[in-house]
Amino acid sequence: MESEQKLEEAISKDIGIIDPSLMLIGRQVMTAFGKIIDILAINSEGCLTIIELKRNKTPREVVAQTLDYASWVQTQTYNDIVRIFNEKNLGLSFEKAFTERYEVNLPETLNESHNLIIVAAELDNATERIINYLNSYGVPLNVVFFRYFKAGENEYLARSWLLDPNQVEAQSSKANSSKTGKQPWNGRDFYVSLGDGPFRSWEDCRKYGYISAGQGRWYSNTLSQLNPGSRIFACIPKTGYVGVGIVQDTVVPIKDFTVQIEGKPTPLIEADLEVRMDIDINDPDLCEYVVRVEWQKTVSKTQAYWEKGDVRQSKLCL
Repeated sequence: MESEQKLEEAISKDIGIIDPSLMLIGRQVMTAFGKIIDILAINSEGCLTIIELKRNKTPREVVAQTLDYASWVQTQTYNDIVRIFNEKNLGLSFEKAFTERYEVNLPETLNESHNLIIVAAELDNATERIINYLNSYGVPLNVVFFRYFKAGENEYLARSWLLDPNQVEAQSSKANSSKTGKQPWNGRDFYVSLGDGPFRSWEDCRKYGYISAGQGRWYSNTLSQLNPGSRIFACIPKTGYVGVGIVQDTVVPIKDFTVQIEGKPTPLIEADLEVRMDIDINDPDLCEYVVRVEWQKTVSKTQAYWEKGDVRQSKLCL
């Protein structure tokens, strides 16, 4: 981990350390003008993300290089993206990988917008001012800082952002709305894909006022994007929308989450639930994580709402 090569490998192995909503397309992607993008990824809405490591370049050089890559990425078509994925992931189907990752069908249109992320240890003040200026005009460029720590045989990465990622996305969405024909994301609304099955029940969520995710860090980490006041639109995959509500608290492990039963705070795992939620309760990677929600409107699974071609003007949270 002491080299940027190892950092790139770590990000490629688990791209969720940068953004849990991303799926890796490939490393070392060659552009048409002979330059190489460190990491190319995609999100559930089909938008691409360029991830570039600073390496031995000056801060201004890496900003210019990333913008240059963006000029190429914006030209990539549906077929181009599929080809890149197939070249970097031999034997895998892009459509199958996408569907398994996000539990939604591959969008008919890909690459309507893109995001730019620079990975660095530090930036000078002038470069920070340049990035802030670009963001004010809707250029979706952000910087993620990693700090490396070692304690004995264990290695750790601490992550922080130059700008709030939600703020960057909202500003970019506003700037791109005239081009895409879609309403810009307001920075508050989130689409939540809520699994209803052996690990959680929608009826329990309705009854006790929460949403949850687990059985893997990618699923639970996405809930950290939610803050008190965020509005969520809960959708059961392949079924439809079942609820809209307002987030009341930040995410916590299920063992720390309580609900009111007969006027008393009671651990959720002790409530009368349709499914067991105490599986892997002491495993921070696999246990369920919970966000408290005040539901404004809910319907049963059999009354879920969906129309073909539904377009959500909200950010995917899970």
